[in-house]
Amino acid sequence: MSEELSHEEWTGRTDGANWMHRSLIAIFKYTDIRVVYAFMAIFVIPFYMLFSHSSYISMYHYFRQRHHYGRWKAFRYVYLNHYRFGQIILDRFAAYAGKSFQFELEGNDIFVEQCRQQSGFIILSCHVGSYEMAGYAFKSTEKRFNALVFSGEAKTVMANRSRLFSDNNIRMIPVSNDMSHVFLMNEALANGEIVSIPGDRIFGSPRYVTCDFLGAKARFPLGPYAMALQRGLPTLAIFIIKLSARKYRGYIRRIQADEQPMAGNRVERATSLAQSFVRELEQILKLHPEQWFNYYEFWKADGE
Repeated sequence: MSEELSHEEWTGRTDGANWMHRSLIAIFKYTDIRVVYAFMAIFVIPFYMLFSHSSYISMYHYFRQRHHYGRWKAFRYVYLNHYRFGQIILDRFAAYAGKSFQFELEGNDIFVEQCRQQSGFIILSCHVGSYEMAGYAFKSTEKRFNALVFSGEAKTVMANRSRLFSDNNIRMIPVSNDMSHVFLMNEALANGEIVSIPGDRIFGSPRYVTCDFLGAKARFPLGPYAMALQRGLPTLAIFIIKLSARKYRGYIRRIQADEQPMAGNRVERATSLAQSFVRELEQILKLHPEQWFNYYEFWKADGE
């Protein structure tokens, strides 16, 4: 497929001016994070639900159509979704201020085993929970970790990301209009390093594959899956879920294409690998449906 996707509804940029971000960091140096959570729950979340109508509607449709919740339950979960997302954004600034969080990992042996191999490998992330928070907690000791990131983030966020990531042997690769990020990713993989790519959102190239996802067809980017298959690289999926004020849980899964499509063309094989990722994503969302953070109509049909 080559039809361009329209994701303008959700830019992925953190709201607020740089001075506001710096103020948050200063506040977290002296304030319990739960106090800020409470302020957000009472004043900020209702404001967003009233005035960010498109994201509210897309989440309402997600709970109604994909999880088949009733109207009132869907409404409650829209609020919970916004609250969880707000918590995760605040956690990011708390980490910039030096606050620490607890992490437990399920499947870490898979990651450790893969790091001991000579070849590089690909990690698929997604906009569920907070994958970024793991980068602030864990140091990549065996291999350099290269993370593809959105290049239009706020300056304060990018500067603090760079500071914390560099301490943990993580290099950010911003998405660029000239597609030079693809060269950097290929170079890292050739050097036996780790490359992390979002598996659920289009970056740069408009090409996509279509998968069965929560009972309907949805589009996923072709690039990450085609890159893994072209190089014959191992592929992992990592999901980082927020459990409580100071605790996260990580799920690490191995992703493999079905054997039958491996003899097919490139798109068929990439679709099979993407569907394997989607199956793992569905399991996570069944456990934590409120932590889906793609704020646009993800299941928009072709031609709309």
